Amino acid sequence: MPEIGHLVSIVKFAKLLIDHNDRIRVTILSMKWFPDAALDAYTKSLTALPPDGIQLIDLPRVDPPSLAPWKSAESVIDAFIKCYIPLVRNAVRDIVSMKCSSDETRIAGLVLDLFCSPMVDVATDFDLPSYIFITSNAAFVGLMFYLPTRHSLNRSEFQSSDPEHVIPGLVNPVPTYVLPSAVFSKDEGYAAYVKVAERFKDAKGIIINTFEEVEHYALNCFSNGQNPPVYPVGPVINFNGLSYSDSDDKVMKWLDDQPQSSVVFLCFGSMGSFKAPQVKETALGLEQSGFRFLWSLRVQPPQNDASKMLPEGFLERVQGRGMICSWAPQLKVLAHKAIGGFISHCGWNSILGSLWFGVPIVTWPLYAEQQVNAYKMVKELGLAVELRLNYRKDSDEVVMADEIEKAVGMVMDGRSEMRKKVKEMGEMARKSVMEGGTSVNSIGKLIEDMIGNN
Repeated sequence: MPEIGHLVSIVKFAKLLIDHNDRIRVTILSMKWFPDAALDAYTKSLTALPPDGIQLIDLPRVDPPSLAPWKSAESVIDAFIKCYIPLVRNAVRDIVSMKCSSDETRIAGLVLDLFCSPMVDVATDFDLPSYIFITSNAAFVGLMFYLPTRHSLNRSEFQSSDPEHVIPGLVNPVPTYVLPSAVFSKDEGYAAYVKVAERFKDAKGIIINTFEEVEHYALNCFSNGQNPPVYPVGPVINFNGLSYSDSDDKVMKWLDDQPQSSVVFLCFGSMGSFKAPQVKETALGLEQSGFRFLWSLRVQPPQNDASKMLPEGFLERVQGRGMICSWAPQLKVLAHKAIGGFISHCGWNSILGSLWFGVPIVTWPLYAEQQVNAYKMVKELGLAVELRLNYRKDSDEVVMADEIEKAVGMVMDGRSEMRKKVKEMGEMARKSVMEGGTSVNSIGKLIEDMIGNN
């Protein structure tokens, strides 16, 4: 996928494979679409100084598909992937030809990003097993298993009035309002999701960035012989982090001066931005809470100056106990002793980071599958404070200051049972990737199965 978060995760996963078996070599095919400075910088660094055993092939950029502007993001991605299938097929052909001329190496399989699942056919063309790599969690995989079944009975998009859904891997019936926006889309978003989901059954296995201890029920549900094998290999976290901002030192030095577990951190991902009314209410909620805060604030166009959206006199009133920045090194911040809570968009990478460092979350999902993630964390696992489960970035809903104040107070409660559970889950996450841990064992099983399929 042409998205840096996906590429970073797949590179980290490749390193885990090689760490487990140093005879393994990994070739990564990187696709590009729109200009992305961060992605370009990352791919250049991999090309200039590739990690041991990893080769990156930068595929030529393709022109964006010609689609109507009202088409959903998912349908645009689907069209983009179609454009790349011939290039990927040619690249795989070259790799197969090269490996066939060597007596010492053979190709074990083709690992595909979620939205690249239609490329299962490329693997089949060369008699290779294919595996789908999921940067999200087992709950999302359950939704992907559910979609084709539901589609066979009802071929129309989901409706907000639909009853709850019994989705594999989730303990409770799931309310329709926490499903991804794409499944409601009449602009081919639903069709694109179904198309991706229908190819899961054709894969030899599903690799998931999760760990058994946090999603034991879901992973158990999938081992019924009716689905491809699933391999929980997480938490796959890039601890080196990514930094493209000169403000890192300023942020970290400010945190160094704060007491332990005293700061609530607000960060909503690379695409998480808000309109002026929401920025104002968030500021008032933080001020009223009385807690220290670090707020990574991005605003939606046409605004480009966040300070003009804040309540009058706000910066002066919170001086010393609050810091606002346009970008923060999320993992470094979560690892800091001063952080006591995290208001998050509930991207799965962010959730894994918070669990790893034992920082409890307030749920404020924005897009993609984040509403499902929030639901799972609050209703299924009891590992997060609910602010919203069904907030949508493109809605006009405003979360009010008193709600934010209350959520901050709850997440910063140092004696809460939830905080204790998050700390315990963090310890289990760390054990899962140690020698003999569940995820390390799962990676070993994946490698055995890959070799056995050849």
